[in-house]
Amino acid sequence: MKPGLKRPEWTDYFLDIAAVILTRSTCLRRRYGAVIVKDHIIVSTGYNGSPRSEENCIDRGTCQRDELGIPAGERYELCSGVHAEQNAIINGDPIKMKGATIYIAGFNADGSPACGAPCLLCRRMIKNAQIETVIYVDADGSKKIIPAKEL
Repeated sequence: MKPGLKRPEWTDYFLDIAAVILTRSTCLRRRYGAVIVKDHIIVSTGYNGSPRSEENCIDRGTCQRDELGIPAGERYELCSGVHAEQNAIINGDPIKMKGATIYIAGFNADGSPACGAPCLLCRRMIKNAQIETVIYVDADGSKKIIPAKEL
């Protein structure tokens, strides 16, 4: 290794990967990426956006919740988007997810960090997938590490 180059520790490495994954998001409000990892091996990834084959907000150029002035965290039923954690779980192998860690990163439309804490539905899905640990970037840029059973 060249002098001056430092390898990132595992948490930063996988949160950085989640930050790259979120660039595929189709949401105009917030972009999230999730990576499910077991034994330092990526099991699955996901980003938030419309279900496959449905029109998404980026292509439409509008967000229904923005147009209606709905605050963050409310009236999810008006959004067709699937959360990053949900997509990662849907796309993952259930056997490999058992005991795994999910890493979540997010950014607001203005580029500032968005709180990566899973919503109530995602918390249930994480527990049901038997994921053991949740690591996310909070709105202040700090890392939070939480056992899934404490969600």
